[in-house]
Amino acid sequence: MRIISYLNEKSVPVLAALTNEGRIYSLPQKDFFELSQQAKDHDTSLLHFVESVISTLDPISQSLDKLSLIVPIEAPEVWAAGVTYERSRDARNFESIDGINGLTTVYDKVYDAKRPEIFLKSTAARTVGPNDKLYLRSDSKWQIPEPELGLVINSEGEILGYTIGNDLSCRDIEGENPLYLPQAKIWKNSCSIGPAILLSEAVRDPYQFEITCRIYRNGDKVVEGSANTRQLKRKFDELVSYLLKDNQIFNGTVLLTGTCIVPPNEFTLADGDQIEIDISDIGVLQNTVHLSKNVVHNL
Repeated sequence: MRIISYLNEKSVPVLAALTNEGRIYSLPQKDFFELSQQAKDHDTSLLHFVESVISTLDPISQSLDKLSLIVPIEAPEVWAAGVTYERSRDARNFESIDGINGLTTVYDKVYDAKRPEIFLKSTAARTVGPNDKLYLRSDSKWQIPEPELGLVINSEGEILGYTIGNDLSCRDIEGENPLYLPQAKIWKNSCSIGPAILLSEAVRDPYQFEITCRIYRNGDKVVEGSANTRQLKRKFDELVSYLLKDNQIFNGTVLLTGTCIVPPNEFTLADGDQIEIDISDIGVLQNTVHLSKNVVHNL
């Protein structure tokens, strides 16, 4: 069972349930958090609550590809975990000064450390949904997508579902100095999530998600890579536990769990590139990247 949001003919957001058979039911709840809260109030699981609600409804006539999908949840904050895959550590080492010189780097240390790297990636205002525009940062010459599995959690850290995230990143800025990480990660429209939330109770093994990323330029596929969440160094509960330590977490927070797919080192995103991130049983998150019209690009 997946939860989606779309705009109806009046451009009003609608929450909906998408069954494994492809039937779509518009839900009376206004958003994902209200849905999860009502399930809690009824002392039942989120999956069972959704099933009980749609049992009294008729499916809508439109198919999924005809809907104008938006972010499945207005996440107040999107956090991200870094260097959770060996491939990510190697990529970070390649772009860092110490790594180039063959020295031990902060990325080597955090990969093996007890404490994971967790950082704030985005806020609701900076996060876009399926088919929306992502923006390239004007002061970077080396930018890539980072396809990641996202955990949708409540304020207690309970994993309610799984979604797809695109952690757009500037490899040159982070590589110049790790203290520049916020600038390498956070700017307008630098993060996307969607197209759905797969309810956690519907997942037998969250360490078997297949992740594929494809990048198209002028209609031609220029990058493709695949990975599996079984390659993760850390477990999801561990990452969530560190996010919650002495921290205030809001209902509907999304925690991205790291990437294992990194384009070739000579590759950088260009204006108009199309990114597709496909995660098994969740769907395909598609976005195009553009030069922001609100800044002057004078590299």
